[in-house]
Amino acid sequence: MITRLDVQHIAELADIGIASEELDEFTHQFNEILDYFDLLDQVPEQECQRIPECNIWREDEIIPALSQEEITRNAPGTEGGFIRAPRVM
Repeated sequence: MITRLDVQHIAELADIGIASEELDEFTHQFNEILDYFDLLDQVPEQECQRIPECNIWREDEIIPALSQEEITRNAPGTEGGFIRAPRVM
């Protein structure tokens, strides 16, 4: 069973801000997900007929790409004709 402390720890590891009033809801949702996995573990495995693999080839279709100007038009920031991303570190 997942506790509020577990959810808080997972949120910190994932760098996700969860307000303290949301902890109960997320804890409940985590436990429902784990209960569902427990339910799936109880389903007996069945032998299934294996379908042989085959390659399915299709013709390549050349589709024109967007221009660099069209791509960067809605970007929040650009630098040297490229989309500028925020620094990670």
